[in-house]
Amino acid sequence: MTASPADRVDDSLIALRRIIRAIWLYDRDLAQAAGVTPAQLRVLQILRGRPEGSATPKALADQMGVVQATVTALVDKLQATGHVSRERSQTDRRQTNVVITESGRETVREAPDALQQRFVRSFDEMADWEQAQLVASLERVAAMLDAEEIDASPVLTAGAIDSPQKAR
Repeated sequence: MTASPADRVDDSLIALRRIIRAIWLYDRDLAQAAGVTPAQLRVLQILRGRPEGSATPKALADQMGVVQATVTALVDKLQATGHVSRERSQTDRRQTNVVITESGRETVREAPDALQQRFVRSFDEMADWEQAQLVASLERVAAMLDAEEIDASPVLTAGAIDSPQKAR
């Protein structure tokens, strides 16, 4: 007794919708709880994890897997809210470093657990073959949706990585 192809199509679409909905709900909850988007939170987490609490925009872009213009937009918003500041590099005056402020550190401490961190914990518990199978399946789904070439970082968000998220 196997499910019909039509049932599997519906089951697949339901699973995709649940994933999209979970991401959307997390975006909303994060915006309400911490006042930042998932991508902005990731910038703050990266900065907090560095011994000096700072990084160049290029280093942030490289670590997040996005273009530097995206990081610039994220940093602009974080600077406007007092979460980060920009400071000239002491070693190379042509460079600017993004530095996390105490407000930014507090936001990271108070923010709910990032959705991708929940995913990583569960993914790490899977056997190697299960991880490989899941990655292959997700890549196949992306291909089915003609999404292989879309610029994406490992941040689960429903909107564009540098778009403002409004609490609803």
